[in-house]
Amino acid sequence: CLGISLFSEFDLILQPLWVVLFFVFSFLALQLIYIACSYATVYLIYMKFKATYDGNHDTFRVEFLIVPVGGLSFLVNHDFSPLEILWTFSIYLESVAILPQLFMISKTGEAETITTHYLFFLGLYRALYLVNWIWRYYFEGFFDLIAVVAGVVQTVLYCDFFYLYVTK
Repeated sequence: CLGISLFSEFDLILQPLWVVLFFVFSFLALQLIYIACSYATVYLIYMKFKATYDGNHDTFRVEFLIVPVGGLSFLVNHDFSPLEILWTFSIYLESVAILPQLFMISKTGEAETITTHYLFFLGLYRALYLVNWIWRYYFEGFFDLIAVVAGVVQTVLYCDFFYLYVTK
């Protein structure tokens, strides 16, 4: 876990939303797997591989993300309802969840090869959201401005890392 920021594992913060979605929407098995993987990742970082976790460099102040994202989710959403605000909060938070990891890499000035591969494929997975939105727009006529803007912000944050990944 050397070089992995625990604070980038914001998925645990989103667990209440996923529990609500569990009872509201389909894909129950996938949601259970997602929740289990999120908890397993944090367990592995915090417990099993605790000796390799570098908490001294993982010092990003997550309140600088959570408070503005929380405020923005109340101000800019589709419908001022608890479920909608939680969904919007999760979308906004996911778009900036990589910042603690990027902060840690910039602070240490280096990252192990496995960490860079992990980040590259995480960013690639998130960049595929853009392909999904283009597909849905052209074939279903669906367009969600909040999700698209958050996805573009997220992809832009990854672009710096992608450049370093490809050139080194």
